[in-house]
Amino acid sequence: TADTRGREVILAVLESGDYVGEMSLIDNEAHSATVRCEIQTDMLILGRADFARCLPEHSSLSYAILRGLVRRLRHADRQIESLALLDVYGRVARTLLEMAEDADGVKIIRSKVSRQDMAKVVGASREMVSRVMKDLEERGVIETQENGSVIIKERATQE
Repeated sequence: TADTRGREVILAVLESGDYVGEMSLIDNEAHSATVRCEIQTDMLILGRADFARCLPEHSSLSYAILRGLVRRLRHADRQIESLALLDVYGRVARTLLEMAEDADGVKIIRSKVSRQDMAKVVGASREMVSRVMKDLEERGVIETQENGSVIIKERATQE
């Protein structure tokens, strides 16, 4: 999503099986965000009438939509908390931990972590995020691999 000056913020990174646009289908308001695909993507488009017809017929779909909305609301709550209470350093650290997955006891972010994208997630400049990432590397908290993946050292999860 971008403001009138063209500054962008990344609200979420979606994966296969995720969905977007359900809020507009429910409340008839305009979309609250812009979606951009970074890779070739196949999508199913469901109109408002079909969506409204599916909900009462498929309670599992209704429940899945509710779970998704709650998950996004909790994520938004964490984002608000981070922006209000954490400095850029803390926001970068928290975001790295949220992006990481466990792989044989090691926390790793397999995809390349772009400083520009990280800046858009945490609400900071690319330069500031670069300084924080460099400091985390120098302190041995993270290790950036040649392929761009990031390993988060065990002590980082305890701090």
